[in-house]
This record gives sequence, C-alpha cells and structure tokens, in this order.
Amino acid sequence: MSVRYVLLEAARQLRNVRSLVFTFLVPVAMLLVFGTVYGSAGAVDPATHLPWLIETTVQMGGYGAMMAGLSQAFAIVTERSIGWNRQLRLTPLTGTGYLVSKVVAALIVAAAAIVVVVLVSLLALHARLGAGAWFAAGAGLWVGIIPFALIAVVIGQFARPEFAQPLFMVTFLGLALLGGLWVPLSLLPSWMGGVARVLPSYWLNRLGQLGASGAGDVLLPIVVLGAWTVALAAVITWRYRHDAARA
Repeated sequence: MSVRYVLLEAARQLRNVRSLVFTFLVPVAMLLVFGTVYGSAGAVDPATHLPWLIETTVQMGGYGAMMAGLSQAFAIVTERSIGWNRQLRLTPLTGTGYLVSKVVAALIVAAAAIVVVVLVSLLALHARLGAGAWFAAGAGLWVGIIPFALIAVVIGQFARPEFAQPLFMVTFLGLALLGGLWVPLSLLPSWMGGVARVLPSYWLNRLGQLGASGAGDVLLPIVVLGAWTVALAAVITWRYRHDAARA
C-alpha cells in the first residue's frame, strides 16, 4: 500500500498547476534571464571558482528541487482540514509509511525539476560541464531536498488553512533569498552569509556547488542537512502521535 500511495502522491503533485509553476517554470525563467547575462560575460565567481552560468544553473536546480519538497505543505493542510489523515489511520499505512511517502514523492518531482533545469542550461545556454560533474551536482541537490519535504510536513501539521499560504510564502522566500538560491551570497551583504549558514537551503546549494566543482569536503553539508532531517522527523513523529492520541 505504501508504494501505491507514494505513486499517487507523486502523480497528484505533478497535476498541481500552481506547484508546477513554481517548481518548473519559475526556475527555468530565472535561469534564462540570469544565465544569459552571466553566460555572456563568461566570468567566474571568486568565492566558488565556478563559472557564473554553472553556478546559476545549480541555484535554479536547487530552487526547483526545494519547491518540489515545500509545495506538499498545502496538500497536507487540506488533508488535515477534511479529515483525510484520520481516514489514513484506519488503513494499513503506518505513520512512518505516511512520512516516507511524502519524502519519496518530493524526491520524484525534484528529480524531474533538476533534470529540466540542467537540460535548459545545456541546450539553450550552452553550459559546459563534464557529465560526471553534472551528475554529482544533480545528485547533491536531489539528496539535499529531504529536509524541505519534512518542513512541508511540519507546516501541514501545524498550520490552519487560513494561515497556510502566508506561512508558506514566508518560509519559501526566506529560504530562497537568505540561502543564496536567488542571488549568490558573494553579491549580498556579508552579514547574510552568517545567517545563510544556519539554513538548509544554503547547504542544499553548497552540495550542488561542490558536485559541480568536484572539489571540497561534502561532509559538513551532509551533517548539517542530516541534523535538520533528524530534528524535523522528531517533531513530525511527536505531532503525529499527538494527533493520533486526540483522535
């Protein structure tokens, strides 16, 4: 049942027009705009030693992947408001299965978003990077979105329907801007660099950058994202048990 539920969740997310706009169209549009400017200059970011076009591709791939994880928040809020979660507790689907299904569904959609961004960068902007580096960058972004899927579950568990959209927008805008997914941190005030290092979006982007460059230690990004994953999973488990006890 868990496998079927995962496939249904992924299919539902791919039918959500609002989610698809933010997951696919917005990052592609931003890539074409910023990538054209940076690509024509052919300059390199002194902080990451990556060409600006490659760095922008990684950023937009991370942005699309992050949205694939976060966009499930609205569906979860709706499920709670109509009592769907209570119905699921009557099925063989366990709490762990429910949580894993959300993460796996986000990973499926995130993989598609990353591939689309990379293909646009290759075909439309003629980005140049080795196949192994593209794969490493994409794999880093793909694995790194697990905490964002859990953030969506937390929002879905706690937010009331009338507050879900404002909370989602604050979370999404804060993670995208302060994490360096929209604008490279090297172009922003120095104090934002300290803030960014607390956020999972910064380390998501960093994993992609390290994969693209093929240099640097990936252990720290993995540890930080792993810590976010464990903490969020603990909150989700507590809330799920709390709701089950009340039901």
